[in-house]
Amino acid sequence: WCSDSGASYFLKLLSVPGFGLQIQCYQCEEFQLNNDCSSPEFIVNCTVNVQDMCQKEVMEKSFGIMYRKSCASSAACLIASAGYQSFCSPGKVNSVCISCCNTPLCNGPRPKKRGNSGVKLRAHMITTVLLLKLSLLFFYH
Repeated sequence: WCSDSGASYFLKLLSVPGFGLQIQCYQCEEFQLNNDCSSPEFIVNCTVNVQDMCQKEVMEKSFGIMYRKSCASSAACLIASAGYQSFCSPGKVNSVCISCCNTPLCNGPRPKKRGNSGVKLRAHMITTVLLLKLSLLFFYH
């Protein structure tokens, strides 16, 4: 059982900006061939307090690029993206890249000007913050 201080700490954790909000993501559950499903009809409202991230999966095949996008929980998305990191080689056939982000519609088309380093940095920062919060939660439990 959690002590009162542990329970109140957990409630404070949920009140941190970014927690408890509903995010919108692009979603195409079946793979789309050469269509990154970033048009308005693919926008969905994610489940509040459960799906707090957008996920994007890009698979490069000899016949084209396949996309799958969805809402996801941060834990599930970060585990999936970490698990597929060794298969991610953009521009190469059979590359599979899974990315996670936590701002509205962030799994849409990539910005044309900037590189992708901001997304990777943000994902690593999110992972670090989540691990820190989890360790603090267990420490105060």
